Amino acid sequence: MDIPSKYNALSVENKWYDYWMEHKYFHSTPDDREPYTIVIPPPNVTGILHMGHMLNNTIQDVLIRRARLLGKNACWVPGTDHASIATEAKVVAKLKAQGIDKNDLTREEFLEHAWEWTEEYGGVILEQLKKLGCSCDWDRTKFTMDDDMSEAVIKVFVDLYSKGLIYRGYRMVNWDPEAKTTLSDEEVIHVEKQGLLYYLEYKVEGSDEKLTIATTRPETIFGDTAICINPNDERFTHLKGKKAIVPICGRVIPIIEDEYVDVEFGTGCLKVTPAHDENDKVLGDKHQLEVIDIFNEDASLNSFGMHYEGQDRFVVRKAITKELEEAGILVKTENHINKVGTSERTKAVIEPRLSDQWFLKMEDLAKPAIDAVLKTGEVKLFPKKFENTYRHWMENIRDWNISRQLLWGQQIPAYFYGDGKEDFVVAETIEAALKLAQEKTNNSALKIEDLKQDTDALDTWFSSWLWPMSVFDGIRNPENEEIKYYYPTNDLVTGPDILFFWVARMIVAGYEYRDEKPFENVYLTGLVRDKQRRKMSKSLGNSPDALKLIEDYSADGVRVGLLLSSAAGNDLMFDEALCQQGKGLGNKIWSAFYLTNLWDVEDIEQPQSSKIAIEWFESKFQKVLLEIEDHFSKYRLSDAIMAIYKLINDDFASWLLEIVKPAYQQPIDSKTYNAVMVIFEDILKVAHPFMPFITEEIWQTITDRTPEEALIVSKWPEAKPINETLISEFEFATEVISGIRNIRKQKNIAFKDAIGFSVVNNENVNTTFDAVITKLGNLESFEYVTEAVEGALTYRVKSNEYFIPMEGSIDIEAEIEKLTEELKYTEGFLKSVQKKLSNERFVAGAPEQVVASEKKKEADALAKIETIKASLASLK
Repeated sequence: MDIPSKYNALSVENKWYDYWMEHKYFHSTPDDREPYTIVIPPPNVTGILHMGHMLNNTIQDVLIRRARLLGKNACWVPGTDHASIATEAKVVAKLKAQGIDKNDLTREEFLEHAWEWTEEYGGVILEQLKKLGCSCDWDRTKFTMDDDMSEAVIKVFVDLYSKGLIYRGYRMVNWDPEAKTTLSDEEVIHVEKQGLLYYLEYKVEGSDEKLTIATTRPETIFGDTAICINPNDERFTHLKGKKAIVPICGRVIPIIEDEYVDVEFGTGCLKVTPAHDENDKVLGDKHQLEVIDIFNEDASLNSFGMHYEGQDRFVVRKAITKELEEAGILVKTENHINKVGTSERTKAVIEPRLSDQWFLKMEDLAKPAIDAVLKTGEVKLFPKKFENTYRHWMENIRDWNISRQLLWGQQIPAYFYGDGKEDFVVAETIEAALKLAQEKTNNSALKIEDLKQDTDALDTWFSSWLWPMSVFDGIRNPENEEIKYYYPTNDLVTGPDILFFWVARMIVAGYEYRDEKPFENVYLTGLVRDKQRRKMSKSLGNSPDALKLIEDYSADGVRVGLLLSSAAGNDLMFDEALCQQGKGLGNKIWSAFYLTNLWDVEDIEQPQSSKIAIEWFESKFQKVLLEIEDHFSKYRLSDAIMAIYKLINDDFASWLLEIVKPAYQQPIDSKTYNAVMVIFEDILKVAHPFMPFITEEIWQTITDRTPEEALIVSKWPEAKPINETLISEFEFATEVISGIRNIRKQKNIAFKDAIGFSVVNNENVNTTFDAVITKLGNLESFEYVTEAVEGALTYRVKSNEYFIPMEGSIDIEAEIEKLTEELKYTEGFLKSVQKKLSNERFVAGAPEQVVASEKKKEADALAKIETIKASLASLK
């Protein structure tokens, strides 16, 4: 058959992906096979493929393709997440560019725009995953805002509310002033920032005394409702029961006492702003202080901010600092490092804010999830080190704030029928809500028009925590065939940054709604970083275009490149050279196939060298197969691909094919050829999960295959006995062959010139591989002797001595002349070094490492002179 000498990845990848899709190899339905299930961590519907996605999804595809080869019913469910904050922000920005203000639209009108956006841009990332070779069951693609998915979310909300686990409360929450929504604690990233500590003077009412207060936020003085001192602080005992005056606004506030105040921090006096600090709110509740909210929802100041009304908080901070300084109220400032809460999505600085929100009680719900990971081991984390992180989060869990002030998302199914805070009911539909409201109020005259649904949407994670169940309709229809067959799923592959956001919550939901784990194993990948260890991001400009990488290095090359340096849980230092290495492996496989395709095959006798080489490689393959399976069991995919890399590059291409290939213009015997092709097919099978495209191309080119015989649905190689002795003997033989090749290279003995060979077999090595050594060394004779051979070049492997006769192999006179010249040069070099070392001033004055370097040069020169003299003696 005619095959190109070079591999064309672009045409091959498109061809085989279309073929796999056409024959529905990715699609799964329940049958009598063992299921193997992965649910994709749903990327944001607005997302595009980046390096983190590439790594994460390559790992999933490797696992799913191997499961198919093992004969399992492999099901990989793809989908996207509606990503409330991110998507709404993009839609708002698009509307703004069109001159439309979100606030001028009804909910229904805004949602129309959001769905238009989703239909236009949503799912782009899933199409890009196909370029990477991802074998998802695309017929099962889900979106967290699909009707059935939303119904499941609402059903769970109503159920948890009926169990008393969801409640509405007026609490201090994390407020994102850019997205204008509350966030859960886990969505707040605390960033260390350099700021200032401002020392302000507050007058004590009715006296000339002033109190100095240290604060990081001078703009919040408009919300001050007390000054707090520690009752045990003798500096301030005379102030008990007195009042202070807030600068600028002149409000009179009480001076209260509480041991909460740290006497060592700042001045030992604390200004209390209950509306804008969680700890101050606790103090305020305890001492029944007034609560004054000074901010609008965009973090600009409201009317309480007086002449700063309408200005942004950070603008006000600068302006009020100047005003306080001019008024003599600002005593001084000091540099102060502070951990500032920022929004994970918008990066805006978070404001603590009091508001009515919905919360889910987590303490009791978390207990089965804690046990599953930390006690029973029903759910295993890889690597195990993340158990400590999991323990810390779960054992310190707080109630989950599940409401968001957004339009895009599942609208909270709470219906208000009056003005009171408790005048609401919770139900799956407005019709069911009406019935409940009529019963609650004992008023049958209530109508649907009297009900107003809560305008808030649910946190995105409140839909994705149901993902492994909802994709199989396990919430709405818990007894259906698919949820019983595919659930619990097998492996979850995700990043450690969402271990709590998503992984832990899915485990919680699994035990609450199916009384079992949602998955068995969690493989936590590391972050993809650049060579400078920086996290890859658009803002830094250090993240390569994923599709361009595939175009340049092939999908197989990128997949291998990513996995070669991606140990579970450890960050990957990405370098394009890794992709080049992956592409190089593909080229090596293709070159090996091209070589075998050039051979003429005839029914002739099999050489002994080929026979023993086949036997050795079959055992070697089985040994590597065991290693690969062990690596898979421990989720060490980087080690698995490295084992395959060495098997192909070293054992197969560099050794086996070199041993069995026929002499120039000579045929290969059919027995050897057939055995090599069986071996090649086994190699393609183990490489296929990592390099699906090139392996399928070669598999289908070796011989005509029916769709049922495609590599993607073939069978993983079976374990067979391993001959360890044969493997060990071959390793010894490779050292013998390397010795011959080194001498040929050093002495310029052409490989086409056959040479004699003798061995003193002190190691009692078997003669098993003598035929292989004879062929690869191009030996005209191979003798076992008991004494050293005179006039021969020699080398050792362990205690064995090997001899290559010089006569006829090299020009002795030319070699003597060459060695004599080399000896003369080395003796001259030695003399110059020794002259330097005999100079006391040099030895005493030069740095220690320089003197040590010269002494090493002396020792190396002496050793070389001894070797050259021995060689000359042998030649003469």
